[in-house]
Amino acid sequence: MVQFDEKLYFYLLGLIPVLVLLYLLVLVWKKSKQKEFADKKLLKRLAPDRSVFKSTLKLVFLLLGISFLVFALANPKIGTKLETVKREGVDIVFAIDVSKSMLAEDIAPNRLEKGKRLVSEIINQLASDRIGIIAYAGQAYPQLPITTDYGAAKMFLQSMNTDMLSSQGTAINSAIDLASTFYNDSEQTNRVLFIISDGEDHSEGNTLDALEKAVENGIKIYTIGVGKSKGAPIPIKRNGVVESLKKNNEGEVVITRLNEPVLTEIANIGNGVYINGANTEDAVSFIKEELAKMDKKEFEAKQFAEYKDQFQWFLGLGLLFLFLDVFLLDRKTQWLKKLNLFNEKEYE
Repeated sequence: MVQFDEKLYFYLLGLIPVLVLLYLLVLVWKKSKQKEFADKKLLKRLAPDRSVFKSTLKLVFLLLGISFLVFALANPKIGTKLETVKREGVDIVFAIDVSKSMLAEDIAPNRLEKGKRLVSEIINQLASDRIGIIAYAGQAYPQLPITTDYGAAKMFLQSMNTDMLSSQGTAINSAIDLASTFYNDSEQTNRVLFIISDGEDHSEGNTLDALEKAVENGIKIYTIGVGKSKGAPIPIKRNGVVESLKKNNEGEVVITRLNEPVLTEIANIGNGVYINGANTEDAVSFIKEELAKMDKKEFEAKQFAEYKDQFQWFLGLGLLFLFLDVFLLDRKTQWLKKLNLFNEKEYE
């Protein structure tokens, strides 16, 4: 396991393309000035020992030196000891609606991005709970199994979009059924499912059956509504630009609305609460209080407990390459010149 203490220093790597660009500009300028002074053959006669590639090699050494020094400043550490620690928490699964209706922009920037932001803020408030993520539209798909790796959860969360599932529609029952398989600890008494959606449900009566099974398995279901009741059209975009609006078979623009009654009913049957996600801070604060009320189950998790600094290796390599850059001359190396590897012509 590798971690960096000061990741901000990685911004210094932006100097590398700048230096390369400056080198190319100087090279072009030098060649144009040399042409004004004399032709290529005469220049070779005047400076027979000038190396063609050493200036490039010096630049490579300089860039490598800077890169290694930046890594040294970031202070990389390697985990050397894996330790089992006791944790107390709740098993939480987030089921996120990725159907096309979640592209509606009645809540900024759109429903899906708002939902992802809500989940990310909830994760920020967790301490030792285990979490999983499900994406669903016409069917449900496991995005991340139950884990304590919040960093991985956020990475998978950000990659979610409305094109990740080929089957469209909104089948909440599929999400609930799949969530039931995520809770792999039979002793965990507190199992929580958060459904983040605009409330459109095309699974009809199947949702009630799925809810009843989930309740029997001890799953408490909360619903978080994203969107507005007055509704909004569904934009169809290409490269971030709206090309048209989604229309039905009659050619009329489809207006999708936040269906709070459906989400409220699902939460009531699931022994949970419906939460309007319009205000992120209020929603996250309420959820934090709800989770705090629940009994926590103790479980074990492995993590790296000891880390050792590795900056000295990068510092040494960085100084070595800078040393080579400073002391490497632009003249040809005599023993390489004698080998004549490139079959260069001698000028008398």
